[in-house]
Amino acid sequence: MHNIQKTKPYDLEERTRLFAKDVITFINTVPKTMANIENIKQLIRSSGSVGANYIEANESLSKKDFSVRIKICRKEAKESRYWLGLLEVRDDEEDTRRQKLMEEATELLLIFNSIVAKTK
Repeated sequence: MHNIQKTKPYDLEERTRLFAKDVITFINTVPKTMANIENIKQLIRSSGSVGANYIEANESLSKKDFSVRIKICRKEAKESRYWLGLLEVRDDEEDTRRQKLMEEATELLLIFNSIVAKTK
């Protein structure tokens, strides 16, 4: 898969923080319809947890703890991508921003998959 975020740092911890920040920025632009409210809450939770869990995984001493936390990161990157897909958007510009976030979540998911495979 091509890297769509060439200007972002390649440090995974920083990228997960930036992803969570970008999600928050994006959801401030989407319409606050009844259909979106619960999706937005879930998206905030899952995207914010990706960074928090990766940082905690980095600080873990045991391989088992690290593996568990990375698996949680992987699950939450997948959830973030899912909830982004459910949000309603007003126009093409917002849809483009959402697609970029979904691609970033997909890329993070692939990285986490790779780390999980290496810890087995």
